[in-house]
Amino acid sequence: MREPTVVAADYFDTYSVVGLLAVIGVLFVAVAFGAGRLLRPVVPTPEKLLTYECGVDPVGEGWAHTQVRYYVYAFLYVIFAVDSIFLFPWATVFAAPGYGATTLVEMFVFLGFLAVGLLYAYKKGVLAWT
Repeated sequence: MREPTVVAADYFDTYSVVGLLAVIGVLFVAVAFGAGRLLRPVVPTPEKLLTYECGVDPVGEGWAHTQVRYYVYAFLYVIFAVDSIFLFPWATVFAAPGYGATTLVEMFVFLGFLAVGLLYAYKKGVLAWT
């Protein structure tokens, strides 16, 4: 039987490999950014200092009116995308023996909250594409 100190040393040796790999990764990124900074040409001109927006020269002020509904669509998408991520761990717990009924009830409560949020958005007219 092995001594406990040897087992602990083996345990920390595995983390030293991960730490070494992290240090090498950070050094690689630092060297790449440093080389890019040293090798790039620096010739500032007035045209290069302009704000660039999709190939169109900026005209007028920087403030523009934007429809709020696009942000609401994006917000609703993010909510349901994040909520759908919770379905995967639930499916693995649901498959475990002894947790079937409890996790099923919990998931229906969770889906109920989602349905109430979706119904609220529908009643407010957020989901009407205009």
